[in-house]
Amino acid sequence: MANNIKCPNCGHEFDVENVIAADLEQKYKQQYQKELQKSLSSIEEDKKKLQENQQRFEETKKRENEIFAQKMQQERQKIENDLKEQITKSTAADFENQLRMLENNNKDNEEKLKEARKKELEFLQKEQELKNKEAEMEITLQKKLQQERESLSEQIRKQEVEKNGLKEAEFQMKMKSLEIQLEEQKKLADEMKRRAEQGSMQRQGEVQELLLEDILKENFPFDVIEEVGKGVEGADCIQLVRNNSGVVCGRIIYESKRTKAWSNGWIDKLKTDKRTSGSDVAILVSQVFPKDMEKFGEKDGVWICNFSEVGSVAYLLREGIIKVFNANKAQENKGDKMQMLYDYLTGNEFRGQMEAIVEGFVSMKNSITKERIQMEKMWKEREKQLEKVLLSTSGLYGSVKGIAGASVNDIPLLEGDFTEDEAI
Repeated sequence: MANNIKCPNCGHEFDVENVIAADLEQKYKQQYQKELQKSLSSIEEDKKKLQENQQRFEETKKRENEIFAQKMQQERQKIENDLKEQITKSTAADFENQLRMLENNNKDNEEKLKEARKKELEFLQKEQELKNKEAEMEITLQKKLQQERESLSEQIRKQEVEKNGLKEAEFQMKMKSLEIQLEEQKKLADEMKRRAEQGSMQRQGEVQELLLEDILKENFPFDVIEEVGKGVEGADCIQLVRNNSGVVCGRIIYESKRTKAWSNGWIDKLKTDKRTSGSDVAILVSQVFPKDMEKFGEKDGVWICNFSEVGSVAYLLREGIIKVFNANKAQENKGDKMQMLYDYLTGNEFRGQMEAIVEGFVSMKNSITKERIQMEKMWKEREKQLEKVLLSTSGLYGSVKGIAGASVNDIPLLEGDFTEDEAI
């Protein structure tokens, strides 16, 4: 059975199934073309890299062959020059030596020729390996391309199966929906005429409620957004405000309106719903404002804003609710906390801690006193030792001066000619 839809304006009929099938077919064709183009681009890049490597190898081979030919030419020229030089300078007596040298040179040339042939063979082997690698890479690319094609074909086949299943499910759902609509139309023909104009407004109100819930859930993911069920008298939704610990601090009730004229009865109804639900704050989301308001604000205990402002207004009021909750929480059991502090300060635990602190200070003081007594003792001992040394030195100086007489120079410190500061 064809599922035709008729345009209410022009009266043109078209099959929804064909339109959806054409869109899906165009979408999958575009995806297939993109995937195929991407695979072909990757293959072209790999082939280009292979051609560049082969070109570099050819250039390297050509360059090495030219260098080898130049070296061979230089060697031949050098040998010829050496032979000419030896023939002009040498005599008949050393002709045999020249022959031996020529034989040695021939042997060297043969070795060099063998080495050159060996290098040429290596170059040929490398060239063959490169050709083999190129062939293997070409085979690999062809296999990869074949796999990509098979994968894309399988994917398109699965998508076609899913599309057909989806179309079949949609068709069944539409048929069931049409049957239900037909039964409702038969049973409620007059009722449907009366609700024809109200249905649009009701759907708009439901869409607005869902949009409001989505905004709140997106801005406050840790809060609980409770939807007020259909047919239940009250606001659209209630927000349970929770702090970082997950504790519920308060409630915010929301009501949304989408009309062109303002009604003062909305505020009274929302205030009643606020008291009934036990909410802390009420927010009315509306496209129109009262005559005395141009932007969001508070009126008769209810906050009024539009959809673009509801996120910011809810955030500010939510922070206020959390702060009030924390302040009230801090005031709880204040008397009990003072009594607990008094008991702690007058208890044995606090006394023991203070005694431990005082004992530590007394121990430190006693240690310092002992150290000072020991240092004073050491100073006195050293002072007596210094006095003995000075007396011995003075006696020695007097004996030497008594023997030598005036030939010994005077030492003021030992003669007693010094001030008190010098003596110190």
